[in-house]
Amino acid sequence: MITTRLSIMMFLQFFIWGGWFVTLGTFLANTLNASGGQIGMAFSTQSWGAIIAPLIVGLIADKYFNAERILGVLHLIGAALMVMLYQADTFTGFYPYVLGYMIAYMPTLALVNSVSFGQMADPSKEFGKIRVWGTIGWIVAGLMISYVFSWDAKQAIADGMLRNTFLLCAIASLILGLFSFTLPATPPKAAGEKTRVGDLLGLDALALLKDRNFLVFFLSSVMICIPLAFYYQNANPFLTEIGVENATGKMTLGQVSEVLFMLLLPVFLNRFGIRLTLLIGMAAWVVRYILFAYGGPDDTLFMLIIGIALHGICYDFFFVSGQIYTNAKANERIKSSAQGLITLATYGVGMLIGFWVAGQITDEYVLNTGHNWQAIWLFPAAFAFAVLVAFLLLFKAEKVSTDV
Repeated sequence: MITTRLSIMMFLQFFIWGGWFVTLGTFLANTLNASGGQIGMAFSTQSWGAIIAPLIVGLIADKYFNAERILGVLHLIGAALMVMLYQADTFTGFYPYVLGYMIAYMPTLALVNSVSFGQMADPSKEFGKIRVWGTIGWIVAGLMISYVFSWDAKQAIADGMLRNTFLLCAIASLILGLFSFTLPATPPKAAGEKTRVGDLLGLDALALLKDRNFLVFFLSSVMICIPLAFYYQNANPFLTEIGVENATGKMTLGQVSEVLFMLLLPVFLNRFGIRLTLLIGMAAWVVRYILFAYGGPDDTLFMLIIGIALHGICYDFFFVSGQIYTNAKANERIKSSAQGLITLATYGVGMLIGFWVAGQITDEYVLNTGHNWQAIWLFPAAFAFAVLVAFLLLFKAEKVSTDV
């Protein structure tokens, strides 16, 4: 059945990402003795991949080859690179392979969507049922690392067991790479058409920035990526360092809440409008990092759990509602370009800056016994609050179509 095959594809796609990316900071700090700046460099490969991905998909996948075949090739390449990451014993030896891997992996996020959409009569109704299996895959990866293999236990980390996450993901990549060649044919739709680089990067949508509200939203999106980078880069090392057991498994609560609040998002948009929904999303970042700053592994563990569970509001209410807002502001001719522009600005430029800042701040508060995590977390809390205040003052209420 096609639905089952697409669900397996999505499960493996995000199982792979969740299986190594969440614990990357912990692995680099403890196994390869990487500095905060070096860890920031490793995480920023995601941004470089996001910047390069539209070129690979737009210039190659959309014009010359079937999407499922490129998906298969990229995951087979990814499997080989994962083996190299498993074998690396220094950050210098690790970095080129993680950069290469992210350049290969990020285009596959668009390719699995293309394969899925190509088999659907009504993507608006069918895609969600397929995509949710990606979130389940991410959750299963985290639960396996914590509760099946215990690779993120304190002694296991000291013994370098987190290295095994790359081997696990190499196997999953190999399986998905081979499985991709059995997926329904998804031929290129733009064969023979002339494609401009500006179209792929969404540069045609720059005209939207003449609208004051959209400009404020655009700049806020870039700036809020700095607090977002702190979470991706530091949450797992933080929880592990302060002694929270099964940290990776507990972090899967963030994905569970993402699914829950995705279902609630239409209610908030329709009842409160885009401005208040975006403000709630930004406020959640402030609250989350204050909870991280003052929570601990014992009596105040509940503060950390709440902070993790806020991920659904943090991400869905700002980034997903932001995509909906962007779609509403753009006319039919530039809707795709507008989404490309906001993706480039956030996952590309914004996260690139964010990972660098997070690395610098983390290095600034290194102690003999670890880190001054309270000071580290209060920085993104204050930064998110500043973005929130600026947005509140500059973004004027407006009515836009936010049908979801």
